[in-house]
Amino acid sequence: MSQTEFSKLRQALGWSINQVAIDQKLSPATIYRYERGETKPAEALLQVMRLQAELDGDQNRKGAEFRFIDLFAGIGGLRLGFESIGGKCVFTSEWDKYAEKTYHANFRDDPFEHQFVGDIRPFGADPSQIPTFDVLLAGFPCQPFSLAGVSKKNALGRPHGFACERQGNLFFEVLSILKHHRPAAFVLENVKNLERHDRGRTFGVIMDRLQHELGYSVDYRVISALPWVPQKRERIFIVGFREDCGFSFDGFEAQIPPKDEWPMLGDILQSHNEVDSKYTLTPHLWNYLQEYRRKHEAAGHGFGYSKVGPDDVARTLSARYHKDGSEILIETPVDRPRRLTPLECARLMGFANAGREWKIPVSDTQAYRQFGNSVVVPVVEAVARHMEPALQRALSGEEQDAYAAA
Repeated sequence: MSQTEFSKLRQALGWSINQVAIDQKLSPATIYRYERGETKPAEALLQVMRLQAELDGDQNRKGAEFRFIDLFAGIGGLRLGFESIGGKCVFTSEWDKYAEKTYHANFRDDPFEHQFVGDIRPFGADPSQIPTFDVLLAGFPCQPFSLAGVSKKNALGRPHGFACERQGNLFFEVLSILKHHRPAAFVLENVKNLERHDRGRTFGVIMDRLQHELGYSVDYRVISALPWVPQKRERIFIVGFREDCGFSFDGFEAQIPPKDEWPMLGDILQSHNEVDSKYTLTPHLWNYLQEYRRKHEAAGHGFGYSKVGPDDVARTLSARYHKDGSEILIETPVDRPRRLTPLECARLMGFANAGREWKIPVSDTQAYRQFGNSVVVPVVEAVARHMEPALQRALSGEEQDAYAAA
């Protein structure tokens, strides 16, 4: 069933069902009927929503230099990076309902200029449903290729990499969209281990398809987040241009801040008085984590919790952080450490830095999953800045004229 105009407008505005019901003095059941198209809302309500969406979208429309699509978007980290150099997002795909809620809370899109969908597979099967764009962004699912994900799947006897039907083969949906639309450029992001997965064969297939099947000029680099945020997080970025515009990651070091400006955890932590006591580990959990560490240290393994303070740098924040917080435990004045708060995670991932506000409309569990699965925004901004000169060359002349006519 196609999405109703009311539903598109409501989501673009970030309004909840209950919010509209209270505002209109109607029952939620009535609003749900509007949502499903069973009852037509008053034209006056639709007009108000259209006008508000237009006002919210004005800022995005001004100065847009290129159009991009955001696949496997999560909560929009890649999007933020490319909006910072003048891009306009025209299509988003994200199938997790909680990530979608956060995305809509932070991006107010004009539903007539931006399309939001869940499952990307129908659009990989028929890419003509996707509007014209210049740049494809895709942080395709990394769990089938990550060290932790592969280890877990091996232990359970489950397939990983491209053999993982639910997530691993979604790269081929990206390939289908690239093949149909032939955008000027693309950016793919994944875990560092993608390069080594299956003894390099997975990465070999990816590069062969992009370079030889599609004919893109491609370069890649593993980039650490450490110069921008206090976190040891490494991700691979694969950048391709339809025409050879002279792009490479050579010289990317110019984007890296001077070492004396690299932040420490103290730069993102809230004060002890600001943090709810619920984030402090219970005595039972803290005893368990200490015993677990002792057991593995005795066996010669490196497994165990990591306790850090304001002058330290954190391990990589993972999507499992909500379970026990063991990879990043913060020292406290009491005898037990605490987890990071969701706000601190937003800062650690660069979503709530440099004056940027970030709304977190979901539970702590979902927030931890979302930030653990996301990109570090300042890293993407640096990649976007490094790409910008080549992107301008790619969109100049005849290519820019074709874009303007689209």
